[in-house]
Amino acid sequence: MSSRPVAAAPREGADRRLPDGVVRLFVCGDVMLGRGVDQILPSPGDPELREGYVTDARRYVELAEEVNGPIPREGDPAWPWGEALAALEAAAPDVRIINLETSITRSDRFAPGKAVHYRMSPDNLSCLEAVDPDVCTLANNHVLDLGPEGLEETLEVLDAAGLRTAGAGYDMAAAWRPAEVSLDEDGRVLVFSMGAPSSGISPWWAASSDRPGVAALSDRLDTDARAVLDRIQPWRQAGDRVVVSIHWGSNWGYDVPREQPRFAHALIDGGVDVVHGHSSHHPRPIEVYRDRPILYGCGDLINDYEGIGGHEAYRSDLRLLYLLDLDRRTGGLVRLRMLAMQARQLRLHTASPSDTEWLRSTLDRTSRPLGTRIVLAPDGQLSLDQP
Repeated sequence: MSSRPVAAAPREGADRRLPDGVVRLFVCGDVMLGRGVDQILPSPGDPELREGYVTDARRYVELAEEVNGPIPREGDPAWPWGEALAALEAAAPDVRIINLETSITRSDRFAPGKAVHYRMSPDNLSCLEAVDPDVCTLANNHVLDLGPEGLEETLEVLDAAGLRTAGAGYDMAAAWRPAEVSLDEDGRVLVFSMGAPSSGISPWWAASSDRPGVAALSDRLDTDARAVLDRIQPWRQAGDRVVVSIHWGSNWGYDVPREQPRFAHALIDGGVDVVHGHSSHHPRPIEVYRDRPILYGCGDLINDYEGIGGHEAYRSDLRLLYLLDLDRRTGGLVRLRMLAMQARQLRLHTASPSDTEWLRSTLDRTSRPLGTRIVLAPDGQLSLDQP
């Protein structure tokens, strides 16, 4: 299976200036490489859509061009990542974790009852490989957009490419199995992926003993925490750092529902080191609880929403790359930095100082009730104000 433990490969050209005893994780929000994004890649798949207003995925490319100008077609597979790739190489994370919110399939069996479907052609896998992910989390509300057959092809394509996955599988045991990334003699990073109904995951998408699907939570997070910890316990060994990646919550807004902190705190009380939340289309508040980071919503990283209006106040064109430095021995947070990007022409660009300040101010204001302050680091990027 693609969750097999494999050591994180050294990356050439990386500037390794981390203190001894620190592991650096890169995490992000939703990576949506289907629909319009798929259409600008070297091998675009069938553009057919089953949406109420748009029936051809190429229309989303046209909408983006109407806002920010021409976009190359069938060109560089790394185009959507843009300047984020160089930023990540300079940051040199030990482990890269993305939430892949796209099926990778040629299937045309659209899941019924859904307003939006995301699929990327398997021939465009080089776009995903460009960011060199160590783990692709899959427990989200789009990985089954093309049904069980589409999910199975997605798993096959990722496994054939040697990409680790978590959060979806051919049965329940596989869906709940963590992705294991060996660091060195000091242990591993274990990544568990799961999704909640609040993000739009259908109960019918839950994996069972004889049905492929996702690792699905119930609508009672309070009671789920103990069950999740029971699933983690058999896998954890001395020296392991544990990440729980959760697809939860609505698309818009900064409010954090009360059940989310209760759930996240219970996980951390039970030994989890990072709670990595996503589903919202823009970054949401951050909390540090018992020296452990909780990202309530990382926002989208790549999508094709550029020409779609209606929620401009949230500045969803602004994206963040999250860099978490953890103490390898204790799992405690050493530093959290966020690199600000902006999407233009379906490509990530370094955000301007004014846009970076808008993100800082917004995250600082919305995170204050959780006891967190966001400041500008000396390099002009965002950071937690830590003692």
